[in-house]
Amino acid sequence: MKIIKRDGRAVDYDRSKIRIAIEKANKEVKPKERASKEDIKGIIQYIEDLGKKRMLVEDIQDIIEEKLMEIGKYELAKKYIVYRYTRALVRKQNTTDESILGLIRNENKELAEENSNKNTMLASTQRDYIAGEVSRDLTRRLLLPEKIVKADQDGILHFHDADYFIQPIFNCCLINIEDMLDNGTVMNGKMIESPKSFQVACTVTTQIIAAVASNQYGGQSVDMIHLGKYLRKSYNKFKKEIEKKYSGKLPEDVIEDLVQDRLKNELKSGVQTIQYQINTLMTTNGQSPFVTLFLHLEKDDPYIKENAMIIEEILRQRYEGIKNEAGVYVTPAFPKLVYVLDDFNNLTGGEYDYLTKLAVKCSAKRMYPDYISAKKMRENYEGNVFSPMGCRSFLSPWKDENGNYKFEGRFNQGVVSINLPQVAIIADGDEDKFWKLLDERLELCKEALMCRHYALLGTKSDISPIHWQYGAIARLQKGEKIDKLLYGGYSTISLGYIGVYEMTKLMKGVSHTTPEGHDFAIRVMKHLREKVDQWKKETNIGFALYGTPAESLCYKFARIDKEKFGTIKDVTDKGYYTNSYHVDVREKIDAFSKLKFESEFQQISSGGAISYIEIPNMSKNIDALESVVKFIYDNIQYAEFNTKSDYCHVCGYDGEIIINDDNEWECPNCGNKDHSKMTVVRRTCGYLGENFWNVGKTKEIKQRVLHL
Repeated sequence: MKIIKRDGRAVDYDRSKIRIAIEKANKEVKPKERASKEDIKGIIQYIEDLGKKRMLVEDIQDIIEEKLMEIGKYELAKKYIVYRYTRALVRKQNTTDESILGLIRNENKELAEENSNKNTMLASTQRDYIAGEVSRDLTRRLLLPEKIVKADQDGILHFHDADYFIQPIFNCCLINIEDMLDNGTVMNGKMIESPKSFQVACTVTTQIIAAVASNQYGGQSVDMIHLGKYLRKSYNKFKKEIEKKYSGKLPEDVIEDLVQDRLKNELKSGVQTIQYQINTLMTTNGQSPFVTLFLHLEKDDPYIKENAMIIEEILRQRYEGIKNEAGVYVTPAFPKLVYVLDDFNNLTGGEYDYLTKLAVKCSAKRMYPDYISAKKMRENYEGNVFSPMGCRSFLSPWKDENGNYKFEGRFNQGVVSINLPQVAIIADGDEDKFWKLLDERLELCKEALMCRHYALLGTKSDISPIHWQYGAIARLQKGEKIDKLLYGGYSTISLGYIGVYEMTKLMKGVSHTTPEGHDFAIRVMKHLREKVDQWKKETNIGFALYGTPAESLCYKFARIDKEKFGTIKDVTDKGYYTNSYHVDVREKIDAFSKLKFESEFQQISSGGAISYIEIPNMSKNIDALESVVKFIYDNIQYAEFNTKSDYCHVCGYDGEIIINDDNEWECPNCGNKDHSKMTVVRRTCGYLGENFWNVGKTKEIKQRVLHL
């Protein structure tokens, strides 16, 4: 028998350790309360008779406590429990100490791989992680109920962002940029008035983005449609200046050309400001702001012409890229771009098809933008089209006191995700057992989510003036509590889920893409949705079902379950679980069928969802991408492309990275051997994971390094 230690190591079973542990506890109680040698032998025999090949050390300790109680050794059991608890506190303290020291020494690989947007070599990032480790430690020891902590450790659920839980800050939001630009805002105690030009509006926008990012832990989105009016202001300003100087001296068409030239320069400079500021700013959490620019047009918008110009320039600059330290144009991680397809730009002869063609060209080279179908979104969200919060989390429709829909200036309180495959592993094909266990664990998830809610309850607006007092979310008074924004569905709180594919495979023996598997998977999804809707009615809190963007969580749950239940074909043997409802990457399915299939699951996961299409380098096959984009408009709400091409981030080479004679990765173009500066596709199956780059030093690619 193998014993799984707390750090994940598997060691040989040693019966003497059980005997020694009980004998140590014996010394702490009176002779009549002690366990006899026969009692100890009986406990050891019971554990061995279980016949298990693997056992967690915690499970053995649980059995010892139970058996001591059964034989009436209550005082001894109490001593054993207290001793075990004391040792647990010491271990947690030491674990935190070692985690922090390992970070400083750059030896903590778990933290180094946790967030692909953070460089743990930097002092600013280390400072954030040190604070995060302290928060995580206090959260586990003092702030969360013990059963929630244990459920997280056992892979029953995942309590997201525990490294920020000690502070009353929230997850992600849609910045009310319209209010902040039109009515002004305050930063660092200084008044920022409404801009008079596009360039200034872009500068103020980036300042707002940086301030918002420093006071929350999740993503944020800015709807660029609100900048059109400021481009119009610049046009009017230039027109007035040039007419004053040249009216009567130059023809009107020449004057207009001069105005347009100045406007184009202003447009280019403003967009460049946004792109370079976002990529060069470092927020207080040690990374560039996690921000998404929402690119959409509205037919009745009086500034639609200006907004089309802004979108075109954003796409043009993203296509070009940003120079890295070697002077090579590379794809910046931020800002992320979300482009909306509507009936006038869906590549069927619409007035703004030229923008979509540019977007597709950009996707082929840079993987951005992502695509939202206005048609499908209106079907799913009561006729509304709005941005996800940061990248994938969506709000539920909400109306203000005047009956008007409102999305900007709203936020998400936090996320807890459930491990669906583990429920199915334990149920072992028994549906009655599955549904019973699922409901038990959903109640545990609800309790964990309520911990997130209660942590925010009573928070005063002074905690982050940019959010609560000066317009990003609201304009509350100083000292006013944010409580009213936590109820009534104004903000959401999300139940995430992992592994619909593996869950279905375990329960039905087939993928959820088959008719039988699909029926079961949809029943589970609808049950999850019904639960969050029920919680919303019970609490008046905006619970939502969220197709979790949980890249590292896919690995965490799979690792825990493999340790607990061993290797299970098509489940724990892969080393990862499939994110949310997604089709497993090894299934042979074309892009169109995948999108059509996953669209049904997106509709149920109204709290957030996205679908991926894994593609090879498509820069020379734009027509194929355009056909997929047209399909997205008619069939699915939200999708993005992931390319399967190798890429060198030093020279921009996008051919195949070779393995040299020293068995190292090497760019054949520039000779770069630093695998942290290249993207390499896993050769065996082409799997990239969802936003994970898998690279390493050998042909088997055993090492995983997160790198955007």
